[in-house]
Amino acid sequence: MLSSEQVDLLARHRMLKPLLRQMVVAEFAAVVPVTAEDCQQALQAFMQEQNLSSDEDLQAFLRLNLLRRDELEQQLVQPWRLQRYVAEHYRPKAEARFLQRKNQLDRVVYSLLRLEDAGLARELYLRINEGESDFAELASRYAEGPERTTRGVVGPVPLMQAHPVLAERLRTGTPGVLMEPFRIEKWWLVVRLESFTPATLNDDTAEQMARELFEEVVEEAVLQRINSLIPLRFPEA
Repeated sequence: MLSSEQVDLLARHRMLKPLLRQMVVAEFAAVVPVTAEDCQQALQAFMQEQNLSSDEDLQAFLRLNLLRRDELEQQLVQPWRLQRYVAEHYRPKAEARFLQRKNQLDRVVYSLLRLEDAGLARELYLRINEGESDFAELASRYAEGPERTTRGVVGPVPLMQAHPVLAERLRTGTPGVLMEPFRIEKWWLVVRLESFTPATLNDDTAEQMARELFEEVVEEAVLQRINSLIPLRFPEA
């Protein structure tokens, strides 16, 4: 339990939430057992990475970082413990999470030309559609958004990263077919879907889903701890 003075110090330096998160994550990881051999192997690999060639080098490193040897070993095996913890507790729930998030995970590449002038947007659309001009060339010359620096190309990016109106157009669009100019807020958009890649539940995606579920639990636990510390920081509340 943190004291009032510790909470004050950490809060002033905006370190309270990061510390609480590390504490919560360490507690989850601690339930996964490790052997002395696991710790020793992790330590040896660390020493090689850090060019610590002797026990004296290691001791100097520990003193400089105010660490004990066993504390360093526990830090080194924590990523492995977390990976196993997440796999055991959240990987079985990954498919359900994926089905909930699938539409947000689909990825697209599209060409975009953003303009405030409706007339110019129509003119450029016709020039591209009739083959008179290249989309990339016109985007680099006329686009008024950040896509100007990429010659109009956006992606690959998650579909749901786009404005909802644009995302729906892209979802129903046909790759290679130029869309009629349409308006979003102050902008007129000329858009062509280049490719649409539906999300699939492979190993990488399943791992991502499991990690997202774990991070939600961690965030909730951290918030609970912050709420419990509020009286120490604001006793009048």
